[in-house]
Amino acid sequence: MKLFSRILYVAVLILSLTCSCVNAQEQVWHNDLRSLFLDNKAVIMEVNIRSFNAQDINGDGFIQEKMGERRGTFINAIDRLDELKNLGVNTIHMLPITSVGKLKALGTAGSLYAAASFDTLNEDLYDKNSKLTLEQQAKLFISEAHKRGIRVIADIPACGSYDLYLQRPDLFVSNPSGEPVVPADWTDVRLLSTGTEDKIDSNVYSLYKDFVKYMMSLGVDGIRADVAHCKTAAFWKELISYSKDKDPEFMWLAESSEAWHDAISPYGVFTSYDKLLEAGFDGYYGSFFNIKDWKNAKDLYKQVSQTLDATKKFQDKKSVIGSFTTHDEVSPILLKGKELSDMIIWLNATLPINSYFVDGFQTGDDYLYQKGNKLADETTTDDDLYFTHRGKIDIFNFSRKPGGNNTEIRNDFLLGNNVKKSVVPVLNEAKFTPLKTNNQKVFAYSFENNIKKVLTIGNLDFENPIKVSVKVPKFNPKRQNVLPIKISDMPDTKKGKLILSLKPGETVVLIIHELL
Repeated sequence: MKLFSRILYVAVLILSLTCSCVNAQEQVWHNDLRSLFLDNKAVIMEVNIRSFNAQDINGDGFIQEKMGERRGTFINAIDRLDELKNLGVNTIHMLPITSVGKLKALGTAGSLYAAASFDTLNEDLYDKNSKLTLEQQAKLFISEAHKRGIRVIADIPACGSYDLYLQRPDLFVSNPSGEPVVPADWTDVRLLSTGTEDKIDSNVYSLYKDFVKYMMSLGVDGIRADVAHCKTAAFWKELISYSKDKDPEFMWLAESSEAWHDAISPYGVFTSYDKLLEAGFDGYYGSFFNIKDWKNAKDLYKQVSQTLDATKKFQDKKSVIGSFTTHDEVSPILLKGKELSDMIIWLNATLPINSYFVDGFQTGDDYLYQKGNKLADETTTDDDLYFTHRGKIDIFNFSRKPGGNNTEIRNDFLLGNNVKKSVVPVLNEAKFTPLKTNNQKVFAYSFENNIKKVLTIGNLDFENPIKVSVKVPKFNPKRQNVLPIKISDMPDTKKGKLILSLKPGETVVLIIHELL
């Protein structure tokens, strides 16, 4: 069995590398991101350009340029594009690239989401070794991504920095005392005014419209809206219509979930995920990040069914990302080890969703920074601490390139992305069908058409092995062939059931073919 798995993996790897090495003539880029996304074919990698290809020489987790270390820039980010392409990534989600506030800041470089401007790029992303302007460098990075068949999503922050408030207080919500509103516990930002459903705040709308126009001029293919529910449906509807009049393939992704019901401030608005989709968003997050809390198969079935059903309620086609891991989530390595990372890969690969990962996931990064939350050697803000969120990719400092050295995760990442390409037609046309097992901690589901059945089975007990039987309707081993995609030991078959011995946290993927 191990030999078969190696042969299958090598075959997929060779095919992938062969395809990636084809040096086609340079062609004019035509955005197709919206169609790709709505067909559940996007494999998205979330990246922070500021750390994407940074060089941390002394290994403390952060960049000190006076020591010869190098932060991430648009130019050196180009060097990693082939790596992503060869791993099956076809879309990049860039964390915010706008200018960052330096007052009342978090971290030594300032949070990427503390926008100091919506019409200028973050000067920290400028490569001094290039003769190009910052804007030209950004365009070059996006163009190089396009040459490799990689689409680019830009992130639009939900709030403004304190610096921006001092310059433009008219853009912000004030409390009864006349002070700007600090949303949630985000002490480094202030809440932008959105207006009401009946009357959009024209100043903030102009700010966002200029941002969209600017991103499109750089060649960006779509936008992810940070905390999308903090603005009205009317606001988004007008903005999305503006972009799609210019480019019908321009894609919009809402950071929103069925699990979120409250505004980020008593002085703010809240727009539910379904209203955002009605306003024109092509997709949203769902609540897959709750995987860390799933105790039994019913938890998984409930979440998957709820999210997939939500995308089918609209006249226009909608989709969702596999939000199992994002920059807001703790590394699966810290939560439940390599097995959880593996499970996330195969859930992304065998559900009718767009695969989504944060940079460093593919190699098992734990996002622990040696000097995190300690006194900094140097700073560009009024914060002298290397402020970080434990176990989450850093967005507050000039930090190291996301890493990790787990080759097993990397290999499964590549295999999963390639398998997704072959099974997505089945996933899109078939129905999510939970399967009966004799253990509530084991989930099993299938998607099938007239030719093949895609089965995914997983052990949600990350401490104990489980021997389980899975009932597969209409399964006849005499007329059907079981093709192992991801498995340690082949299952036994008995009276329409598969009998498996699952390791702690193990995920199994099988394809059942009708014999010709």
